Amino acid sequence: RGRSRRADVATIEDDCRSLRKLGPDSGKRVARRVLSAYAGLAEEDRLRFFKFLADELDLDPSRITSLARAYGSERTPERLEALLSASEPPRQELLRRLNAQPGATAALVGMRADLLQELGDAAELKRADLDFAHLFSSWFTRGFLELERIPWDSPASVLAKIIAYEAVHALNGWSDLRSRLEPVDRRCYAFFHPAMPGEPLVFTEVALVRGIPDSVQRVLSEEREEQAADAADTAVFYSISNCQKGLRGVSFGNLLIKQVVADLARELRNLKTFLTLSPLPGFADW
Repeated sequence: RGRSRRADVATIEDDCRSLRKLGPDSGKRVARRVLSAYAGLAEEDRLRFFKFLADELDLDPSRITSLARAYGSERTPERLEALLSASEPPRQELLRRLNAQPGATAALVGMRADLLQELGDAAELKRADLDFAHLFSSWFTRGFLELERIPWDSPASVLAKIIAYEAVHALNGWSDLRSRLEPVDRRCYAFFHPAMPGEPLVFTEVALVRGIPDSVQRVLSEEREEQAADAADTAVFYSISNCQKGLRGVSFGNLLIKQVVADLARELRNLKTFLTLSPLPGFADW
């Protein structure tokens, strides 16, 4: 089995080399093969694959230097085009070709999550990570994000992910989640991407209250008195959680809060104050 896994890595590397040169039809088959083979790799073989991305599919500094000098001496569009082409690591074109396949975006986000786990022991892999981060920042721009409210009657698969991904105030099962979604003075909103259906990227939980609360315990209390949404004057963002480790560094939280503020202000004219109530770990000791 060990020999088989190593052969698989070599095959993936060969497929990656050829993919950038193939036409659309044959390229699709090879791209699907790369993604499928990667999913079956052992952890040590994933590290070998990432080193291949970082080393073999890196920039050619001497070629860039030569083209930059040529462009400096004669700034023609042709020389600029050649310089720009050489200045893009081959990794980016490979990732774009892979991403053209159905379901590939989620697979590449998962691939980057694996890559981030390896960065501590292999800092040179940061070169490859820069390309993932660069492409994700354009693939996951606000224009592609879909804002959805997550009510209690949402699909169970989505609700289960909210429980799993909650990173601020832990959810202890379904009844705890229900207490944050079903009451009329509680809301939850998330960003989704059309290429990753059913997978929340980031979500925030909102409490509709009267007055500014003096503690998060007041917001989360099970003994609180539920009130009508149109009786509240304050919206409290008391939890926000990123869901995809592979999208670390891609900014969603600021966009999400601003969009939810706009939507709530349009829906509930009685809301006058919007605030966050966020934990500061270690602040008391400091």
